[in-house]
Amino acid sequence: MRIFSWNVNGLRAVLNKGALQEFITKEQPDILCLQETKAKPGQAEVDLPEYEELWNSAERAGYSGTAIFTKIKPLSVKNILPVEEDFADQFGDPLNEGRVQTAEFEEFYLVNIYMPNSKRGLERLSLREKKWDPAVRNYLKELEKTKPVVVCGDFNAAHTEIDLARPKANHHNAGFTDEERQGVSNLLSAGLVDTFRVLHPEVQRYTWWSHWGHARENNVGWRIDYFFISESLRKNLKDAEIYENYMGSDHCPISIDLEF
Repeated sequence: MRIFSWNVNGLRAVLNKGALQEFITKEQPDILCLQETKAKPGQAEVDLPEYEELWNSAERAGYSGTAIFTKIKPLSVKNILPVEEDFADQFGDPLNEGRVQTAEFEEFYLVNIYMPNSKRGLERLSLREKKWDPAVRNYLKELEKTKPVVVCGDFNAAHTEIDLARPKANHHNAGFTDEERQGVSNLLSAGLVDTFRVLHPEVQRYTWWSHWGHARENNVGWRIDYFFISESLRKNLKDAEIYENYMGSDHCPISIDLEF
């Protein structure tokens, strides 16, 4: 089973460039998780008859949103992230931004996540540290009581210095603050496995590049897109890959191969 994840930074844009069609034709994912779709069903002409489409679009037009395209029919689908009662009062309703999808399959839950960016001025860092990251961790641990989890998406955080080209220059910037890095560490300490890093412990490769300063041409990037799996699925993990050569977004696709 090949599962892919890609922050497309606008589904309509990547379709207009032909990038998504080229990618699907070549890679033939069994399941494809998208983040930052910036569209609602019907706004993007997606002609993929062999896939079932699962959407979680933001209420705000042209913003955020996730989608799953799957050849394997899920047992159930939920667009939910359980949160504390005061969460929406302080930070807005996370469901309104279309950031989390859960599709249940026979062997696992698949959770597609687009984590909030802490923003340049770190005005959403408190949201990440105090609310979002703990809520995601708790939700995944609750799902694991029933069956293992596969978690993918744009986590908007590089975990360690090997995960970005210029760690010292970005130590206190959004995406590489101590708080955001701890959020990733907390997922690992909860028993999840960073699939790419466990198979490629010393490899320095990236999944996102800034639009500034010819970052992609010079490969000055960040690895902020992940597949995490339950420890119990590690025996099923056969490969984890990054596809830097696919254009159309400032992120590139990533994948895992699972064998059952």
